[in-house]
Amino acid sequence: MLNPSVGTANPSASLAALWGYILPALNHIARSPTHDLEKAPAVDISYRMGIHTATYNYFTAQATSTVANCREKQMARGADLYMHLDKYFMDLVRELHLGAPEDDMTLIQYLIPCFKRYAICARSINRLLNYVNRHYVKRAVDEDKGWLTLSDMFHAMVRSIQEGSGREEILEKLEKKRMQEIKKWGYRDGGSPQQLVQAELCAEAASPLDRVVTLEALALRRFRTEFVEPLLAAPRMKKRRGGVRSVTKHQMNPTEGRLVRAVQSVLEVQGVDEVTRRGLASDLDEMLRAVGVHGTHSFRKKLKILAKDPHDDL
Repeated sequence: MLNPSVGTANPSASLAALWGYILPALNHIARSPTHDLEKAPAVDISYRMGIHTATYNYFTAQATSTVANCREKQMARGADLYMHLDKYFMDLVRELHLGAPEDDMTLIQYLIPCFKRYAICARSINRLLNYVNRHYVKRAVDEDKGWLTLSDMFHAMVRSIQEGSGREEILEKLEKKRMQEIKKWGYRDGGSPQQLVQAELCAEAASPLDRVVTLEALALRRFRTEFVEPLLAAPRMKKRRGGVRSVTKHQMNPTEGRLVRAVQSVLEVQGVDEVTRRGLASDLDEMLRAVGVHGTHSFRKKLKILAKDPHDDL
């Protein structure tokens, strides 16, 4: 996609101007028709550089001379742009959810490539708008607004901190607690830096909506809240007179979410070859991990069993 002409307008002059400048790039990356699940649609290098420059200028424009006021303004501007991006991802995922087929048998065939395409786009947008991570997200995390706050950690380890503990000892315990949380998402001692980054990305995606996370995690979190969680939610059941509940569809499994039923329809029926079954179960499990569904979730446990190669135990 080529750099759109903005004439003499300054795209960093206001949030509306900046958003109007970057929105075509976001739509090109996220909404362009493509069957390539390995890379997002490309944005021309001059347009990318223009977005980097406009975003940087938007954050660093100083209207006051004091450092404190400047920092407050940058954080306010960052929060405004961050909220726009969060809403953009929310609307995008809702569109994808509305496009999901009604038939349970074809749901998984839609969901897996849909998520892979979305995740690639999220990574591309994260790189494109990295200044948001650097100038807003990092500072918000430093101000204890990130996926794991001091309050979270102190609440969990208050008993282990004894009276008279030094600052270094407390910081060491806090870092150890942080690593414990990251290990819940697949990281192991001695793992590569990339494995650490990936595990923390999953932890970010699992955080509540009020926590500030990197843009890639922001996108993945919205995929969880707007697409995956509705699919995992149990269907509403009507009540007959006298308080006896009834359900008109899916009578065999009235308390299970649609995604669970889809797995039963596709992966547990006779005739599905073993390699295909394990591959689909593994892809679904990895998707759930990526968007912040913990490994202790009953559905993920079931997928791990389906994805397991029986020959591994031999």
